[in-house]
Amino acid sequence: MLLFLTGCSLFINKPDVAVKNVTLTGVDGKGVWIEIILSVANPNSYRLTLSKYSYDLYVSSLPLTKGENANTIEFPGKEVTEVRLPARVEFRDLLKVMKAVSDPEKVPYRLIAAFNIHAPMGSITVPVDRMGTFALPKDALIGGILKHIK
Repeated sequence: MLLFLTGCSLFINKPDVAVKNVTLTGVDGKGVWIEIILSVANPNSYRLTLSKYSYDLYVSSLPLTKGENANTIEFPGKEVTEVRLPARVEFRDLLKVMKAVSDPEKVPYRLIAAFNIHAPMGSITVPVDRMGTFALPKDALIGGILKHIK
């Protein structure tokens, strides 16, 4: 009985999630809209379906943004899928992060998330806690903000 109850998680290899990039998508009077681009590698030979997720993104140990969504995303077996998370960041938070970044080519991040995954054997919640670095397009980001402010 115990094997039956825990069977789903025994047969599903957790996807590997990393922050690939962060891009500016818009600016308004109070802040910027960004896309957090994730790389999600499905190590299984079968498709996984993401039905819901929530996340918190920290950059240089500072909270940058958080969100949740219930859009369905398919992860084909043995493939890497790009996932775009839209987020809004207020100017004051963006300035704190920009001041804390010493090397725009190696911006440290921590992504804490929960992915609700459906697979042929059932459903599980996959906790994600990843740390790494990404390159911040500093000139493009600042130039994009100034362009929108003009």
